[in-house]
Amino acid sequence: MAEMMFWEAVRRAHDEEMARDPMVICMGEDIGVAGGTYKATKGLYDKYGPERVIDTPISENGFTGLAIGASFIGVRPIVEIMSVNFAWLAMDQLFNSAAKVHYMSGGQLRAPVVVRSPGGTAHQLGAQHSARMEKVFMGIAGLRVVTPSNPRQAYGLLKSAVRCDDPVFINEHELMYNLKGEVPDEEYFMPLEGSEIAREGRDVTLFGYNISVHWALQAADVLAKHGIEAEVVDLFALNPIDREGIRQSVSKTHRAVIVEEAEPPVGVGSEVMAIINEECFFELDAPPVRVSAKNVPIPYNHKLEKAAIPSPDDVVRAVLKMFGK
Repeated sequence: MAEMMFWEAVRRAHDEEMARDPMVICMGEDIGVAGGTYKATKGLYDKYGPERVIDTPISENGFTGLAIGASFIGVRPIVEIMSVNFAWLAMDQLFNSAAKVHYMSGGQLRAPVVVRSPGGTAHQLGAQHSARMEKVFMGIAGLRVVTPSNPRQAYGLLKSAVRCDDPVFINEHELMYNLKGEVPDEEYFMPLEGSEIAREGRDVTLFGYNISVHWALQAADVLAKHGIEAEVVDLFALNPIDREGIRQSVSKTHRAVIVEEAEPPVGVGSEVMAIINEECFFELDAPPVRVSAKNVPIPYNHKLEKAAIPSPDDVVRAVLKMFGK
């Protein structure tokens, strides 16, 4: 195992897949000469040249559509949309073309395109650069959605996504690119479906994904001091989501708290609560609880920004309240 930063793991996956298959290309704004806003394609322009590491104009709808069209004829594009906030501009191409073409062509066409995009609330980037859009993408039939919480997942999910014949959206988090973690020295692939138990527990399940997994783990450390053993489940795949994994954990702990950075309406927390209701309602010893962001545009002011999104302390308070403490 080698320790590396999140961005280094993403870059390694790019490099290995491009070296393996000449049909793998990269596209996006500033990914070539500059090496990407978060260094995820650093050095690849010099190694593979401008025909395979393509700096695009500022036109998300245009270059995402170009990549999807190329994927119809055998190219394996990895598209970087610099910020998930700008992915709104490419939704028509992703949702109406990539996600539906296999069905609408009667299986004659596939769109093996990967779209990576960082999102989440970083540090005083303002409302238009702090979107949490995973809930939008996970609701689209035909589009796989994954969201890594550590460098190992970032590496393995990207490699699996490149080799998948379905379109895959990889939701990364802007605050995690310098996160360090262990990645296997040998080639490693993460499944594009399922979940992982990040911490075993018996009293309550904390469900999280990408950055909220880390909040849940921090909360679990505090809860242990109160005699509450929390299980932390990492929902790294959001579409399809791991219904069986959710059921198994709740059936074990009989309590559930869903931790998400996004606003609560129509979100990941809502979906997990619906699954719990459908799959294991009679296993519950208490109603499930969501710990979510305030339903407001993210403020620029740093103190207000912090107040708008949840924290590990919020998770601790929610669990203690659930136990009547």
